[in-house]
Amino acid sequence: MDPQEFATAYALSTTIGLRAFVTLALASLAMHLGYLHPSPAFAWLGSNGATVVFALLAILELASDKVPIVDHFMHAIHFATKPIAAAVLVGSLVPSGTDDSIAPATYALMGVGALNALGVHTASATVRTASTATTLGLANPLVSLVEDGIAIVGVVLAVLVPVAAAALAIVCTALVLFLARRIWRAARPISP
Repeated sequence: MDPQEFATAYALSTTIGLRAFVTLALASLAMHLGYLHPSPAFAWLGSNGATVVFALLAILELASDKVPIVDHFMHAIHFATKPIAAAVLVGSLVPSGTDDSIAPATYALMGVGALNALGVHTASATVRTASTATTLGLANPLVSLVEDGIAIVGVVLAVLVPVAAAALAIVCTALVLFLARRIWRAARPISP
């Protein structure tokens, strides 16, 4: 088992927690161009059609996340889409069965990737909610741009230097969880 494959899968499942379709579009393009090599069961991810569909969804995701109130609606939808996207992408990148089948261990890793993306998304949504509460949504486009940048850089690093990307993903995840925890504590009412 190649540690680079696991590092790539972890880094990409983390970026999916921020931007599902941007990550899928860039990973699909990397597969299409031969930089990433999906397992046979997921080879369709690198097809022309998948790349175009993911690119269109990424544009929609980027645009909708800059509009206050729409961004919260999209975050609600992404509680379902991001874990699924992470599971599919992780399944395509980790070692699979010998033919077009998926090994049982791959399913377990897909579940871990889905939970990772869900955790990052939950923390990101908490930060977004706090931004809305404190700035009436005026800072949300700026928060969105920061998330865009982190996700895009994360995907590029995951493809080019997977171990560094995985280390950066750990640091970013810890930072987002730390911020979300502080926001959660600040929002709780003070007990007498």
